[in-house]
Amino acid sequence: MSSSEEFEKLHEIYKSLYEELKLMPEKALKCHGEERKRLVRTFDERHGEADEVLQGMEEELRAAPSTYRNAMSTKLRMYRRDLGKLQRDIKNSAPGFGSSFQTSEGSHQGIYSSQNHQSTQQQSQRALLLQGTDSLTNASQSIERSQRIAAETDQIGTDIIEELGGQREQLDRTRNRLVDTGENLSRSRKILRAMSRRLVTNKLLLGVIILMELAILGAVIYLKFFRR
Repeated sequence: MSSSEEFEKLHEIYKSLYEELKLMPEKALKCHGEERKRLVRTFDERHGEADEVLQGMEEELRAAPSTYRNAMSTKLRMYRRDLGKLQRDIKNSAPGFGSSFQTSEGSHQGIYSSQNHQSTQQQSQRALLLQGTDSLTNASQSIERSQRIAAETDQIGTDIIEELGGQREQLDRTRNRLVDTGENLSRSRKILRAMSRRLVTNKLLLGVIILMELAILGAVIYLKFFRR
């Protein structure tokens, strides 16, 4: 997983924590006694988780591309200011319960040491949930792509079948034309043979007629000049 993807997962966790935290100062104004103590302890826990998430985001941001890092560094500073403002708001909303806010930003482990294990587990669960959601989203997208590819393949197959059907019809028409051409050639050969026979017959008849005319001419000459 790339650093930017891990950063986005931590970002989602932070936003969820912040949405929960920002409602607590107003709730603290409306409750008293033990209920307010519980609310302040819950705020401490969630605030510690949010602070740890921001630290994780800062670590991931160090390995991110410079263009992405510059933009998100500004957001992180804004998130730090938001958390500080929520600390002041809850302190003002619950006077007398503000001792847990006196530690500095770098030494917050003393406040949350008893909650670290639980906080880590909750973060891990949130991260796993987000990862599972991403996996489901990717799987759904993969299925959609497969369905689109299958539909496109089916359409291509249909087009090929239609094209092959058209080519078969063309081949059938061509074959029929070739058969007709063969029949025409056969008839032409028969006509040529018949014409050739008639020509030979005519030549023979002409030869016979010429011979007969020569014979008649010879007989006339003989009778006229030699028979006296």
